[in-house]
Amino acid sequence: MNEFVDSSESEKIVAPYHAYSPSGTVHAKVAFVNYGREVDYNTLAVLGVNVSGCVVLVRKGQGLSRGGVVKIAESKGALAVLLYAEEGRVSGGVERGTVMRGVGDPLTPGWAGVEGGERLGLEDSEVHGRFPKIPSMPLSFGNADVILGSLGGRTVPPEWRDSGGRSRVLRVGPGPSMVNFTYQGEKKLVTVHNVFAVIKGLEEPDRYVILGNHRDAWTYGAVDPNSGTAALLDIARRYAHLMQKGWNPRRTIILGSWDAEEFGMVGSTEWVEQNLVNLGAKAVAYLNVDCAVQGPGFFASATPQLDNLIIEVTKKVKDPEAEGATVYEKWAARNQVNAIQRLSGVDSDFAPFLQHAGIPSIDIYYGRDFPVYHTAFDSYGWVKKYADPQFHRHVAVAGIWGLLALHLADESILPFDYLSYVEQLQRHTGVLGKLLDRNVSLHPLITSIQELASAAKEVEYEVKQLREHERRGDSIDLKLRALNDRLMLAERGFLDVEGLQGRRKWFKHLIYGPPSNYESKLDFFPGIADALSQSISKSQQR
Repeated sequence: MNEFVDSSESEKIVAPYHAYSPSGTVHAKVAFVNYGREVDYNTLAVLGVNVSGCVVLVRKGQGLSRGGVVKIAESKGALAVLLYAEEGRVSGGVERGTVMRGVGDPLTPGWAGVEGGERLGLEDSEVHGRFPKIPSMPLSFGNADVILGSLGGRTVPPEWRDSGGRSRVLRVGPGPSMVNFTYQGEKKLVTVHNVFAVIKGLEEPDRYVILGNHRDAWTYGAVDPNSGTAALLDIARRYAHLMQKGWNPRRTIILGSWDAEEFGMVGSTEWVEQNLVNLGAKAVAYLNVDCAVQGPGFFASATPQLDNLIIEVTKKVKDPEAEGATVYEKWAARNQVNAIQRLSGVDSDFAPFLQHAGIPSIDIYYGRDFPVYHTAFDSYGWVKKYADPQFHRHVAVAGIWGLLALHLADESILPFDYLSYVEQLQRHTGVLGKLLDRNVSLHPLITSIQELASAAKEVEYEVKQLREHERRGDSIDLKLRALNDRLMLAERGFLDVEGLQGRRKWFKHLIYGPPSNYESKLDFFPGIADALSQSISKSQQR
């Protein structure tokens, strides 16, 4: 399972492991369970394959988290899990990651883990429920392929073999090959540190525009997270240069460097929980960059009221890949402008800001699904050779990120467009309607969206009126403040203070958040998605 790295560097590399996996020793046959989904185990059951008492070998994918893979394997009686990444991965690379369920410090669920504060014990049932009961380890694609080639038993189902993967999958086992699986982990408490730089606003110091990137990495972390860290530091340099020329922002700008993101967004989550009331009243927006540059092509995810701002800013930044063009022009040529993604996943540090605190958020990056993710090959050399040889994409990300913050910090009227939000909600409702039984009425939801549309149109008119007053030099500070507060706080209106039902009360956003069922066909309206999944499950059991 060792990665092929320079021997002089090997001592600096953290050995591959899964954060929060329990220790364990297992000697057992191996069974291949495809992506480790319920449907995959059902397929094996039809073939007469029982994985109870086995070590299951799983390929990562299909939207199932590492923790989800282990949880399902646990329920099927497996003794341990070997998990490998396949699609486009370097053969010797081992993808590390966390298997904890949920985010934040597991000892302080829902409140801040600060020095001297209350903490649950490691054996508390709520803490224990977030950790797997069986051990797991990451495996390289190359080593997984060796094990797969040694399996006997039933022939692999055609749909597994034809899924486009690279694995040499012929049979599913169990056995006859056996593996000696030993993992010895360490449980200990450590202190993590978030780092901040603050530029106090001149006119509205109690309104915050927050830029964030995490600082911790599994290995070298040249892409994840240091490409983002480099961009954040460059933004700090640029802002310092502006301040030397006499500039100060209208609103306060906070630059945040989060710790322990790879262990479940711990640093950002605990900071949001600690400052929840303050952020709820004062945070304008959160702008996240994790892996700033993974390869070619600009991508953006955001809450919908920020779509037009992203478009306008990308029209002002030179494209790093096309001479004489802007990022927007290249983006539009790829037909991606209308494909701004939403933030329903728990993929990075935007999760606590949006899904727990209801703060409008953006996440931007170049490239996606880079093949050395969380491996020892995520190095400066790889970035220089493959991801960004001239580092022009890094410059573009810093330009877009920094300009987004400047618009949000300096414009007298916040550049939020809730008519875009209305259009997105209408599209979401259309998708939902196709999935629901005809007897289920969407009238209350449709009516609510229509009311939001009316309010958004009124705000649009109010903005035009205030801009006219500004041009005339009228004193409208109080009116601007009142309007901006409504624009800023509207996103909080999508929160349910009680949280989503079940064991997911930490997630409070009713539009964007992760569904409990990874196979859900909805990546929005998480509460409705959960209810729909439960209904389907009950109907299948009848």
